Amino acid sequence: MLRIDDLRVNYGGIEAVKGISIEVPEGEIVTLIGANGAGKSTTLRSVAGLVKPASGSIAFKGEDITANSPNSIVSKGITLVPEGRRVFPDLTVFENLKIGAYLRKDNLDKDINWVYELFPRLKERSWQAAGTLSGGEQQMLAVGRALMSRPKLMMMDEPSLGLAPLIVKGIFEIIKEINRQGVTILLIEQNANMALQIADTGYVLETGRLTMKGAGKALLSDEAVRKAYLG
Repeated sequence: MLRIDDLRVNYGGIEAVKGISIEVPEGEIVTLIGANGAGKSTTLRSVAGLVKPASGSIAFKGEDITANSPNSIVSKGITLVPEGRRVFPDLTVFENLKIGAYLRKDNLDKDINWVYELFPRLKERSWQAAGTLSGGEQQMLAVGRALMSRPKLMMMDEPSLGLAPLIVKGIFEIIKEINRQGVTILLIEQNANMALQIADTGYVLETGRLTMKGAGKALLSDEAVRKAYLG
């Protein structure tokens, strides 16, 4: 579904991503793991059209989208759940969800109900200002807002960051459920143990370069990965 070939991205004079190639098959969960500064978020931002690559190509369902605008990329079926959630704090939960569908002209009721089925707590807080939600609830809202564009591919940047372990477990269950319902997932996660447990395929990034690729379970049991990322 998504193919990244020899992607290079520069920030000023620094090469943040150094010629990586990644494939995300339709229907799978693919995870990128690595330390801070490895180039994981930059890769996702490049796919989303928020950062322009210096070279290389990004193709979605066989179409080159390397130079496309963020709006165009969303309209093709790719959405990004950003690190830090970034909900609109002064708007209600319901209003935040509607913003996720800003490119759509059709009726939103079915999809809002789908989000509320996935996250019953959001339904309970539908008219509450997003800024008054807990961190876990804001993460649920960020995911729900991204689902409102009816994505074929959802990219998630550190969905468990700063959340309590019990909440993290719930978020990962939701990621698996969204995938079961037909959404392909590209996941960045510092909680490598949780990410590799649910991933079909994992990639390891180190200082902008890919150093390992394998099935999630295989990387989970790899000694080098365990020492570097699993403690």
